[in-house]
Amino acid sequence: MTRALTLLAVAALLVMLLEAAPSGQVMPAAVTGSGFVAWSVLGYRWALVRRRRARVTYLAVALVLGFLVFDVAGAGVGSTLLLVVVVVQAVMLLPLGWAVVVALLVPFVHLGMPMPDAVRQVVSTALACAFAFVLAALHLREQQARAELAEANAQLQLFSAQAQELATMRERTRVARDIHDGLGHHLTVVGMQVQAARAVLGRDLVRADALLLQAEDQARKALTSVRESVAALREPRAAETLQEQLRGLADESATLGLPAAVEVEGVERHLDPEVEVALYRAAQEGLTNVHKHASARGAVLRLAYRPGSVALEVRDDGSGLRREGGGFGLVGIRERAERLGGSLTIESSATGVVLRVEVPG
Repeated sequence: MTRALTLLAVAALLVMLLEAAPSGQVMPAAVTGSGFVAWSVLGYRWALVRRRRARVTYLAVALVLGFLVFDVAGAGVGSTLLLVVVVVQAVMLLPLGWAVVVALLVPFVHLGMPMPDAVRQVVSTALACAFAFVLAALHLREQQARAELAEANAQLQLFSAQAQELATMRERTRVARDIHDGLGHHLTVVGMQVQAARAVLGRDLVRADALLLQAEDQARKALTSVRESVAALREPRAAETLQEQLRGLADESATLGLPAAVEVEGVERHLDPEVEVALYRAAQEGLTNVHKHASARGAVLRLAYRPGSVALEVRDDGSGLRREGGGFGLVGIRERAERLGGSLTIESSATGVVLRVEVPG
């Protein structure tokens, strides 16, 4: 816009000089016109980076110079165009209300002319100023819209980056839960099976070999769990139903010396894969904690299908919790449940612990 206004001012000066040539007033018109053009270029650049008071000062001086040029060169197209430049600059420098005042002042340059000529010139100049005002206002609005669009785009990019970072953090948390819940459980079972095998190694080689084979199988499962977690795979679990998976956990528990029963309440129905994973991990973590901390003689996995929800309980007949809170495993189970709109509750007494997870499903 600054370059366009400069070219318009120079073009208006040339037109004005051509109009002044027949009257012999070229030199006075050239001097005053050149002064106006210099001020409209250099002063405008100066005013653009200043506050409102400096901008008003610039426009006041530009109007005085414009009126002077008009008086010296006479009422012509060139001198009128120079004043139109001032109107455009007023729109760019001042609030629109103040710019309207400048646009209204410019036509008064024709005062002092004979009445018929003054009326004609005032009307034509006012129309030219109005046309320039509207075009400049539209350009200014476009600039503001582009600036707002650029700002909105920058905000959108920022929000996109934040969303991506949040998604990455959630995925890392999910992988960490999977590693803990899956790998932690398998390694606990492996350790117990190896410990049991060592205990009977001297007197029952067949039993020891069977326990070591089970430990080997658990190690393969642990490796598979690690690969899936690291790759952040979201593949569905095997074709087994949730009840079958729970019975598999109960069988594993029995081989380690802790009998575990599976009870089902209600009619089995299809569940969302995330719900099944959450309940399975809860059962896995619950049994792992019973093996490690409860000193229990047995445990029960109870799956209850209720209207609009499904609940899983892990009960044991041990000595209860020795401390409040819970480790990372219970934190992960709680996060899984809450993300699905469910809850985790833990009840502890001298006769055992009940871990209960209930989620919509």
